[in-house]
Amino acid sequence: MHDVRAVRAPSMLRLAAASLVGTAIEIYDSIVYGTAAALILGPLFFPTFSPLTGTLLAFASAGIAFLARPLGSVVFGHIGDRRGRRPVLVASLWLTGAATVAVGCLPTYATMGATAPVLLLVLRFVQGLGLGGEWSGAVLLTVEHAPARRRVLWSSFPQMGLALGFLLANVVMLGLSATLSDAQFAAWGWRVPFWAAGVLTAVGLWLRGSLAESPHFLEIDHHARVPLLDVLRGHWRLVLLTAGSLAVGFAVAYTVTTWTLAYGTVRLGVSRTVILACVMAVVVVQGALTPLVAHLADRCARRSLCLAGCTAVALWMFPMVALLSTGRPLLMFLGSLGAMLSLTPMFAVTAAYVPELYDARVRCTGAALGYNLGGVVGGTLTPIITTTLAERSSSTPWSIGVYLTAMALLSFGCFALLPETRPPAAPSAGLPPAQAPLHSRRAAPS
Repeated sequence: MHDVRAVRAPSMLRLAAASLVGTAIEIYDSIVYGTAAALILGPLFFPTFSPLTGTLLAFASAGIAFLARPLGSVVFGHIGDRRGRRPVLVASLWLTGAATVAVGCLPTYATMGATAPVLLLVLRFVQGLGLGGEWSGAVLLTVEHAPARRRVLWSSFPQMGLALGFLLANVVMLGLSATLSDAQFAAWGWRVPFWAAGVLTAVGLWLRGSLAESPHFLEIDHHARVPLLDVLRGHWRLVLLTAGSLAVGFAVAYTVTTWTLAYGTVRLGVSRTVILACVMAVVVVQGALTPLVAHLADRCARRSLCLAGCTAVALWMFPMVALLSTGRPLLMFLGSLGAMLSLTPMFAVTAAYVPELYDARVRCTGAALGYNLGGVVGGTLTPIITTTLAERSSSTPWSIGVYLTAMALLSFGCFALLPETRPPAAPSAGLPPAQAPLHSRRAAPS
């Protein structure tokens, strides 16, 4: 057994900040690519196709990262369950950051011909590998260090990092859109956000360099020899339910933050700058509310809040589509805001709830695999499906409301089959963090 006493207790604020920065970089990379796919990558890398087909191919290249993420979760989950949570944070960040910067340096189709889109797909796949370990590593290190009755609050910091990364990505995009002409943006401006990822990666590595290992990991007597096999043998149903549960979050988030850009600018003729500003305002509001909901959630059952979030999403999708289709910035803002606020109860507790479902020996692999398979179900095809459905609609794209409502019902059903977890009934006074119970579970009702 590792000697936990030899590990200096870290500052929770430093741990939370390091986790926040990492997930901020994760979503920064994803949003920069998704935004570029919606606005410019189609004509630059797929110019031989029609504008619609080029945009769909650009979205498809974005979806390749989601396909790579489960593989990344297996690789980094193995490292996290065998070597520790901390190495996952460093390695995944290196890989993601390097691939993102490389995309910004990539020649276009006009320079390299068909080789350019092939390299774009390869780099996007590498990004996905890195992203496959980022969320689980950041969340687990925070959750496993956090005081038992403040676990949701501290684990909401990585979730807030998603909002921060989105804002950073769109501040850069908004600044470029406002100051550059379309020709300048197409020539070189689109590359700047990818290059900026190098600076963010350096900051993240600096913050993570001196973090202490998770006490829960250090208390494990016998590590799983092949964590993936243990997960597939003993937790396969849990992984599938986790993936289905989280799918709606990916689907709604990418609809609001990615498809809305393409739909608003191409179909409705709304200024690209106006659309970006509306979506940024939505994310600011949600990010500000996340820690407040998390603070309250530390006193509540986790699954119940997730079920409430899925219900709210299902009820709001048709009003959201109606408001978005008006093309009026204020109404589009309200439609998107309602969608993201509906997700907030689930969003605020997910980082605590998902790790609580898995045993410590396979927690990194199980949580990462479930989370990233949720990304495959909810995120891979959503931009393509929503774009195609919108193009086939003569007026208001109600079919998108049908699709997203179906995703919400899928996630509701999966959450209903998962076990409930609750905060401990009383603080584990006198126990070191590694010996404090991570959760109090009861089976879902049959």
